[in-house]
Amino acid sequence: MRWRRAAVFVGFALLALPIGACAALWLSLPSVTRLYERAPAPSTKILDRHGRLLFEIFDPRAAGRHAPLSADQLPRCLRLATLAIEDARFYEHPGVDVIGVLRALWTNLRSGEVVAGGSTITQQVARMLLLEPEARAERTLWRKTREALLAWQITQRYTKDEVLALYLNAVYYGNLAYGAEAAAQAYFGKPARALSLGECALLAGLTQAPASYDPFTYPERALARQRIVLQRMAQLGYVSAQEAEEAARTPLRFAPAPFAIRAPHFVNLVRQQLEEQLGTEALLREGLIVTTTLDLALNEAVVAIIRTHLEQLNDRRLHPAGHNVRNAAVVVLDVSSGEILALVGSPNYFDASISGAVNAALALRQPGSAIKPIVYAAAFAHLPRFTAATPLFDVRTAFPTREGLPYVPINYDGQHRGPISAREALATSNNVAAVSVLQQVGVERVVALAHALGIASLRSAEHYGLALALGSGEVRLLELTAAYAAFANAGRRVTPVAIREVRDAQGRLRWQARPADAPQVVDARIAWLISDILADPLARAPTFGEFSVLRLARPAAVKTGTTTDFRDNWTVGYTPRFAVGVWVGNADGEPMRNVSGVSGAAPIWRQVMQAVHQGVPAREFPRPLGLVQAEVCVPSGLLPTPECPYRRREWFIAGTVPTQSDTWHRRVKLDARTGRLADVTTPPAYVIERVALDVPPALRAWARAQGWLLFDELAAHASGADAQQTLPLVRLLRPDNGATYRLASELPEAAQRVPVEALADSTLVASVRVLLGDGSLVAQAEGRHLRATWQLRRGEHWFVAEARLRDGRIVRSAPARVVVR
Repeated sequence: MRWRRAAVFVGFALLALPIGACAALWLSLPSVTRLYERAPAPSTKILDRHGRLLFEIFDPRAAGRHAPLSADQLPRCLRLATLAIEDARFYEHPGVDVIGVLRALWTNLRSGEVVAGGSTITQQVARMLLLEPEARAERTLWRKTREALLAWQITQRYTKDEVLALYLNAVYYGNLAYGAEAAAQAYFGKPARALSLGECALLAGLTQAPASYDPFTYPERALARQRIVLQRMAQLGYVSAQEAEEAARTPLRFAPAPFAIRAPHFVNLVRQQLEEQLGTEALLREGLIVTTTLDLALNEAVVAIIRTHLEQLNDRRLHPAGHNVRNAAVVVLDVSSGEILALVGSPNYFDASISGAVNAALALRQPGSAIKPIVYAAAFAHLPRFTAATPLFDVRTAFPTREGLPYVPINYDGQHRGPISAREALATSNNVAAVSVLQQVGVERVVALAHALGIASLRSAEHYGLALALGSGEVRLLELTAAYAAFANAGRRVTPVAIREVRDAQGRLRWQARPADAPQVVDARIAWLISDILADPLARAPTFGEFSVLRLARPAAVKTGTTTDFRDNWTVGYTPRFAVGVWVGNADGEPMRNVSGVSGAAPIWRQVMQAVHQGVPAREFPRPLGLVQAEVCVPSGLLPTPECPYRRREWFIAGTVPTQSDTWHRRVKLDARTGRLADVTTPPAYVIERVALDVPPALRAWARAQGWLLFDELAAHASGADAQQTLPLVRLLRPDNGATYRLASELPEAAQRVPVEALADSTLVASVRVLLGDGSLVAQAEGRHLRATWQLRRGEHWFVAEARLRDGRIVRSAPARVVVR
């Protein structure tokens, strides 16, 4: 009997548990009649560092930018785009899509984690409008079950069109825009009914991850997502493939409708960080008081500086041809703390004609020569004999690449300057020297240092070649400015900080910024050397002049950068207190006309630096221990000898001071009658002393052009074994070894020619000629310099230059392989 009673009790318990659980689950569900209810919430205030209001965030679902539309007011293209990317079977399932759930389950099993939820539009409506705020972020079976039951109830009570309208009026599109109407105004400054297919596709793509696809911050991600939505619409037959392609190709003009906000680009950065740290619900409903790092007065002064300078650049009275420049961005950082004191992403956030809402301070752009300090810092760290005095050869050079094609960098002015010290090469922004340094130190080391400095936007090293030294890798202005700040911070990384603290509506501290880790990523002595070079007005004088716009009334390190097609120009610099980065260009990537870093970005940089340092005493860059100064011979960078005509004092890291005496300048005795080396037959009255230059072969042409006596040529005239061993050098300058050319079908073959050039480095040369591998003549010229052209012919060809000496001997260059396709 006892066993029977126990069995009955257990049976009732087993039956009651699921019934009770189901009852609890059912009773826990909110009423679906509450879908249209809104509860007011206190606003969140974003303040500058001095307590001045930048922006007040109201819950858009209760007031402000939320404006519900009826189903027939919602544009058809937005409804179709949303269905395509969110819930293609929306009109077929009863609120829960079993096929979608199974697909998501399979995706999660394959990935080993929850990466897909399988939620339908109806389930998302239930979660957004009916579940408690704390339950919305849960990823539990209990929440999913409640959500599914609510979705089923909603489907029983409302039509599909009503549910879709509820979704499109409630879903978060980012930038504090809830619902389609608010999103249309927030991104395009127009009502939802006026949205184009491309604009609808972009908005529909935002809802999955609004912060990650924010077109104001990550325009390239947003456009890639838009293309995915359009492709999906074409696959489902909602639009034709041609319509999808045309929509993807049509440029979008972002134009948020004006609203009360100060420092909008900075506020958006702060809002994104708050959403990541605290969640959107806390931001909208908890009445937070957010104190930021921004100095509003400085930020507004920066905006005024930008606008004034752009007006001057575009003044047709001053510049009749115009410069076609519409945009600029500025970042100001406190070097010691990383606090962002000013951040301006465009001259006018609400100007659609310049895509003003796009934050150029965070956009990916090529930095041009502004990346070079990182290249040189890596060289100082990894090349044992590389110093500020090391001579670099600024001569025409074809660098080999991993693709097998030659890379021939050219300087900004198209000129070459022969041997140039590393100090002067960096200060004057010499391109050939920078590529030479990158080739020696390696792309991997430079990219690794850039990453360590906080430039996360650079991809891995295998994506770049030697053009990285000239800025081929895209970076963000905020990251590059922080990287420069590390040089001012004794080589310790500087992490930008935008928020100081967050308090709740009662004033209780909710979150506070802590000092960021500042690892030593650059040796303090190297950081000081970079600063000393970039602050040296004499070193940059050959290119910029000693008293250029880059020179301030206080020690300041600075570097400019301009891309070859004038799409971007930069000026980034710093003092021991502040770092300022400036970008000038066009948000849509359209090239400017003849605007360099000096004429475009530098004047803005100078004025911003003066503004931020107002009332701040001038300071030198603190020099760390372990640096010594020594005199060197110019241009060899070795210890001076009595023959050295030019000397200068240079800074070295202890242990790297050269120990070898100069070998480039050699005192020789000449026969005044012949100009050749004197020998035992020269009468003493005709013996004169001169200094001759003994340089590497690559520099002989430069030395001769400078009027130097060349020791090798003097030795070649002398009698004896040395004369037989010292032969002139002949080089094939063009075409480059490994070059590939393509014939253009639309041009006559006779018009398709390439330059051929050869140069011998001695006056002993009578003539020069260039031959093909089969011995046929391409061109010849008397003297030691040949310039000609060669008509392209399909196939593989080998070129060689020959120099005939006056005594009949022949000297040949290394061969060059050329392919014509």
